[in-house]
Amino acid sequence: MPRPRLEIADIFRNYGPAYRRANAGQVSLNQLKAMSAIEACRTEVLGGHVAACTKCDHHHIAYNSCKNRHCPKCQGPAARDWMAARAEDLLPVEYFHVVFTMPAEIARIAYWNPKAVYGLLFRASAETVMTIAADPKRLGATVGMTSVLHTWGSALTHHPHIHMIVPGGGLSPDGTRWVACKPGFFLHVRVLARLFRRLFLEGLMELRRAGQLTFFGGLECLAQANIFAKWLAPLRKTEWVVYAKPPFGGPEAILAYLSRYTHRVAISNHRLVSADADTVAFRWKDYRIKHGDRQKVMRLATPEFIRRFLIHVLPDGFHRIRHYGLLASSARKTNIKKMRVLLGVQRTEHTAEAAPEPEITPLTLREPCPRCGGPMRIIEIFRRGQIPMSRAPPREQAA
Repeated sequence: MPRPRLEIADIFRNYGPAYRRANAGQVSLNQLKAMSAIEACRTEVLGGHVAACTKCDHHHIAYNSCKNRHCPKCQGPAARDWMAARAEDLLPVEYFHVVFTMPAEIARIAYWNPKAVYGLLFRASAETVMTIAADPKRLGATVGMTSVLHTWGSALTHHPHIHMIVPGGGLSPDGTRWVACKPGFFLHVRVLARLFRRLFLEGLMELRRAGQLTFFGGLECLAQANIFAKWLAPLRKTEWVVYAKPPFGGPEAILAYLSRYTHRVAISNHRLVSADADTVAFRWKDYRIKHGDRQKVMRLATPEFIRRFLIHVLPDGFHRIRHYGLLASSARKTNIKKMRVLLGVQRTEHTAEAAPEPEITPLTLREPCPRCGGPMRIIEIFRRGQIPMSRAPPREQAA
């Protein structure tokens, strides 16, 4: 994919300083760190190396990546590495995609309490699926899942929700059988939605009792127990949105799908159309349109665009990808081995029949020369802020 002519980094470099000055004291340290990392990504600020082809005269400068999880340029390589590690965990069964969302009223509380409420969103959705799946009247099995948190809508609005990828089956209660779900069907979404609603609201009440919620923006009165309970009462009767998509076509489709979700950021550089000091224009999908072209162009004031991007910067140390049940990290390998045995399949050894790799010297890159296909070798490494001594065209690539 060609490099986009406009990037989030350009917007932050050009208009970020004015935004910081205008919003001094209102931008969190974590948000400031994300802005600085994105601005510096793949520039001389972070250092890098010069690579030269051993067969032709091609050489180029490759600047280091910031590796910030909110940086659009860094998530492609990170997603590929993560998916390579997950490939051996796939099972030869149907996989289902289940989405859990919260009402807009509760999203307002999550806006000011992201760590507590997002954590509850993870726990309540995972417990919902594991509880319903374990019911003998439903699936009657112990299941596992991978959950990914997204906090945005297509227009960069605040819309927290969980994308959950679940194998279509699980282990019997005694662990001796694989229990498969019905073809093309996992669990009733209405049953999932009602249990999720109850578990989430109970968890929210507990967070308030434990003093882990702070209320702002006209919601200060919710700090009082009786008012908070009264405010929640209508939400106990409304239908919460949980929906399941059709099963995937196979392991390759699962990997491709996950790679688009696990390391996605609020907006990719390729969706940007234009930007100046007054306005940023970007493409978005209007999901309210059921038929026809959903693609539209939205124009926001530049400070508002930056604000919307920054509200999706997660708290420091908060994990946006989590595994539960049979896929929980502590016992994942053991459980997957058992499930493979019960399914009558062996673990795929991707490298067992591969041709032997040629000897690679420590400074040789994996990527070949883009001009002739020859090996690329690092001829110089330069640190942060240094200028490379070797002559090379001013081309940036990921290091």
